[in-house]
Amino acid sequence: MSDTSPPLLTLGVVVPPSFEPASSQELGDALPGLLAESHPGVAWRVVVVVETLDGRAPSDLLETARDRLLDEDWDLAIVVSELALRSGRKPVLTQISPVHKVGLVALPALRAVGRRETLSDAIVRLIGPLVGWNDDDDAEDRARRAREMADDLPDHTDENAIQFTGRVVAGNARVLLGLILANRPWRLAVTLSRALTAAAAAGVVTLATSDLWVLATAYAPLRLILLTVLAVGAVTLTLMIGADLWERPRRRLEREQVALFNLATTATVVIGVMTFFAALFVLSFAAALLLVDAGVFAAVVGAPVGLTEYAQLSLLTAALATVGGALGAGLENDDVVRAAAFTRNDV
Repeated sequence: MSDTSPPLLTLGVVVPPSFEPASSQELGDALPGLLAESHPGVAWRVVVVVETLDGRAPSDLLETARDRLLDEDWDLAIVVSELALRSGRKPVLTQISPVHKVGLVALPALRAVGRRETLSDAIVRLIGPLVGWNDDDDAEDRARRAREMADDLPDHTDENAIQFTGRVVAGNARVLLGLILANRPWRLAVTLSRALTAAAAAGVVTLATSDLWVLATAYAPLRLILLTVLAVGAVTLTLMIGADLWERPRRRLEREQVALFNLATTATVVIGVMTFFAALFVLSFAAALLLVDAGVFAAVVGAPVGLTEYAQLSLLTAALATVGGALGAGLENDDVVRAAAFTRNDV
């Protein structure tokens, strides 16, 4: 017999000590009704706690709140902070980390002149992106995704890590997809500016090497694809290890949430690096058409050349440049990489 009761999600709200007890009580009383109205088909439990979270940067606050979420077994967490956030010259009201299932509301921006949104409204607005709901999802789709989040997988002590990961993917497919999309992984390539610059420069230099022309036309498509996979893997590992993006569970109860986090993070980085590679391929293709004369190209390789050969040359160039980009990725500030992989701002 299937369970027809609505899924229950627990939202933890962490407020600073400057919050008056009456305000905390009012927030805790108002949120369940507002959440039920905005997201029907889901039952809500709201826990409001007063705590000073350590951290001078938003990423520190989000990671500390993530630890609290795991310790308290919450499904989602929102931090209300006195920290003033800015994007350029504009104040930032909220920041979210979909893979952490944590959001932040900046009180200074909320108090700004002309801001009509209340704290409760700002918190409710963060829930959809944190759960991975889209505007076009109906109530049934939202309830199914919420049930995946609410239902914990049974613990099988005799299974290995691969079996457990398979169960996590099968039991949280909608949540995992929602987390990846909400994280907007293609932004990672834009943020890694130094890596992209280094890779593009390396690509332009290698295009002038005639030996590379011969290799590109001699390589079979399978070998070029393998080189591409190795290049994408090199940058992915550099980012995952260098910025310490892999999370480790501290208790068995955290295994499912941590596995979801690691899966979503890995997918985010892989998609971001693939976007990075695609940009390099387009740049290499355009540069090859502009810089490599077709007659000279044909004379060097000893065969007629067309767009296919230019594409092969561009693919090999992009693969080699991406490996060079892995070195550039290692030069990126860890906080920049983590922010690109995890967070989104709302001004």
